[in-house]
Amino acid sequence: MIRCVPMKWDQLAEQVLAGRGLSGEEALAVLQSADDELLAVLNAAFRVRRRYFGRKVNLHVIRNAKSGGCSEDCAFCSQSAVSKSPIESYPMVSADELVAGAREAWQLGAVKYCMVTSGRWPSENVLAVVCEAARRITAEMPIRLCTSLGTLTDEQARQLKAAGVTRYNHNLETARGFFPQICSTHTWDERVATVRRARAAGLEACSGGILGLGETLEDRVNLAFALRDLQVEAIPINLFNPRQGTPLASQTRLSPAEGLKAMAMFRLANPKAELRAAGGREACLGAMQSLALFAVNSIFTQGYLTTPGQGASKDLAMLSEAGFEVGQVEG
Repeated sequence: MIRCVPMKWDQLAEQVLAGRGLSGEEALAVLQSADDELLAVLNAAFRVRRRYFGRKVNLHVIRNAKSGGCSEDCAFCSQSAVSKSPIESYPMVSADELVAGAREAWQLGAVKYCMVTSGRWPSENVLAVVCEAARRITAEMPIRLCTSLGTLTDEQARQLKAAGVTRYNHNLETARGFFPQICSTHTWDERVATVRRARAAGLEACSGGILGLGETLEDRVNLAFALRDLQVEAIPINLFNPRQGTPLASQTRLSPAEGLKAMAMFRLANPKAELRAAGGREACLGAMQSLALFAVNSIFTQGYLTTPGQGASKDLAMLSEAGFEVGQVEG
């Protein structure tokens, strides 16, 4: 059990900026802080965010390249084997469609384009289509490529790297101790192994989780620290927006303050990581979603895997009105 301690938020930011990592007690104090302290907590996170990322916000576009029909039983997912959600299911799209999606993402100003498929691991056909698309995209435009295809072998990771993919996404989803409550068809350790394989192949690691599945505050801290230990380059934070037809359909959404305090904690625990406001941003944060930018430095735009977002034009207006600017691809 992590013990909560009183905190002075400016001092906590100074401590992190000086290179002393957040302790479990300090991380829990962020999550348990009073709502009246929310702006002070976000300011502490912003001081760290500003040191490493200024006021830049990287736009990411995600493409669901193969939807539904997954064999896994993840309780939160509308594409899982146990879901009865009314989603659109379709087989693997063509390389032409993936390349066209990358062009659209580049025109929007996105720095990364992520190709995602449902399923435990990529079939030979899925991997071949993604690699063909990656080669064509990198030959045509400088947008960075991320893929999320499930569990990887060492050889599959090397093939993605050779095709021009620079980052691999494989979320841990939640803390190790809570993971069996949401999935029984594979283990948390298997997910960690895939993250490590991607890193070993020379790919950047993108790994985060979903908050609001019924986990404890300690579970949220443990997830943030597990990602810190893995030294992942990017951390997407999803705020659970319950899906009709899934086992967690009746789960209550996090309040905006809970979501924002969690993002602040992840920033303070992982000061140099690209922290992304991912799925559930609009649904859970509502009118307060621009406050997330004081902790995160990237967002998905143009929607998520099976749900729409508020749209690129509204996202760009939100960034501008909050005093932030769109990041650019470097190199």
